[in-house]
Amino acid sequence: MLITGTGGGMGRVAAMVFAREGAKVVGCDIQAEANNETVEMVRQAGGEMTGIAPINLTDPEQVQRLVEEAVAAYGGLDVVYNNAAMQRFGPMPEFSIEDWRTTITGELDIPFFVSKYAWPHLVQRGGGVIINVGSVAGMIAGETPPMVAHCAAKAGVIGLTRQLALEGAKHGIRAVTISSGPVLTPASDRDLGDNQAARDAITSKTLLKRFGQPEEIVELAAFLASDRAAYITGANYAVDGGASAW
Repeated sequence: MLITGTGGGMGRVAAMVFAREGAKVVGCDIQAEANNETVEMVRQAGGEMTGIAPINLTDPEQVQRLVEEAVAAYGGLDVVYNNAAMQRFGPMPEFSIEDWRTTITGELDIPFFVSKYAWPHLVQRGGGVIINVGSVAGMIAGETPPMVAHCAAKAGVIGLTRQLALEGAKHGIRAVTISSGPVLTPASDRDLGDNQAARDAITSKTLLKRFGQPEEIVELAAFLASDRAAYITGANYAVDGGASAW
């Protein structure tokens, strides 16, 4: 399987969880050293992982090369986990055109590029699973921080997933979205520091009044990628602490 953005955060946790479940993982990241650390962690835990880095996933030629190397690593491709993304935040109308384009590229182009180049290999394999990481921002607006581009891009991811599911069904390809609420990764924890007001503002829309943990997202992904979820496709799963319930 191919997981994007395995240099840290949810991508690193995904590599660990899927390797634990017996998957042969190919992980990639733009940060080579961080990605190598993930590979070593997976191997020390008894898992199997190959790292490909640095890779700039906003460059379609690099993505095509990545997919070919991923297929070659273990002789095929069954699961694509589109985890990697980059985004910028800011209010209207000060939000710049550059920030808009960077976010759309970083959150919508990347999963499209990876899925596009992986698609023929999944068809050749007789089917597979594409898991796209969306966001509750693709379902509802977000006040803190202001997120006009993030909302637009992640809504696009949810729509992309539906279409992939429709076109993939005849090939045995399933596609699902996991839309997470605020998740506390090592990077976000570091950035927030001791700013409790910012933390409270971010989690205030959740019913549980807390951040999610990466494992709480990834464990669902592991189930959805498995044959136990064989009747699930085209769906969007909100794992958001209840943020979208009200």
